[in-house]
Order: sequence, then structure tokens, then C-alpha cells
Amino acid sequence: MVLAPAPTPLAGSNAPSIEIAGSLIDSDGVHGFHDLSRSSRIQILRLGEPPSAKLVAVVPLGLEGFDRIEAIHRLLASLHNRAIPPDTRLTRQQRTRLSRALRAFDGQRAGATHREIGEVLFRIGSLDRDAWQASSVRYAVMSLLREAHAMTAGGYRRLLRHRRRP
Repeated sequence: MVLAPAPTPLAGSNAPSIEIAGSLIDSDGVHGFHDLSRSSRIQILRLGEPPSAKLVAVVPLGLEGFDRIEAIHRLLASLHNRAIPPDTRLTRQQRTRLSRALRAFDGQRAGATHREIGEVLFRIGSLDRDAWQASSVRYAVMSLLREAHAMTAGGYRRLLRHRRRP
């Protein structure tokens, strides 16, 4: 989310201050995170100076603007002590699959075989070679690894956006 100093007509609003943790300052501004709750935080880029200025959210008018508006809604709810709406970019099933994919990737990087990864992730017993070759878990592990490799090659950015119809 991008925040900027409020223009004069909006500078008189009674907005609470926003704490940005883990700040990194560069030529763009101040980068960091704002904790929405114990388990959720939002990435923030604060443009301009001074840090005490009243802030407004910057929303691009492209399709990504819808995602930014949802993030702004979550931030506003946090700032005004209201119930924070859930982040709807990923379903629980998608989070579980991504977690498995990253665990599979870590296992592969640690030198585990596909069979060993499958035994751990899917809690199946030890399989002999023929049973492993015919197992659906084998194909699930290969699919998870393909997805993990795509994510680590830059595909993780798609996690930040909602799916859109072409």
C-alpha cells in the first residue's frame, strides 16, 4: 500500500497515525510493515516527508486498484479498532497447498527424494518402488515441486493479486 502526505483539502482530517515497523528508507520513501493483528500485517510505502504529516492512500486506477482498495479497507478497520475483514486473495486450501509446495521445495533442496517428500507431506508409509511408481502421491509431489519452482522463480508475485478473468 502506498501512503502519501494529504493534499491541503484533506489535511484537516482526523486520521490516526500509522506505525511502520521494520522501516527501510530509500529514494522512494519509507518502506515497512503495519501490523493489522497478531497474525496479519500489511506492507506500506510512505512517500514524502515529514513523517508526522496526515496521510492518504494512493490507489492506481488500473485493475490492481481493486486489490489496493481491499487492503485500504483492512488498514482502516485496524486503525479504527473495528473487525478486520479477512484477506481474500488466497483460500484456506490454496494456503495449505502453497505451504506443502514450499515444504516440498525445502525437502528437495535438502537432498530428499520425491518418495521421501511424499512420505512426509502426505503421511504415507514407506512404499516399495512399484507402489511408488503407481501412487497418485508421486504425481502430487511432482506438481507441488513444479509450483514451488515457479513461485521461487518470481511467480510468488501472483499471490499478491486476486485472480481475474481474462
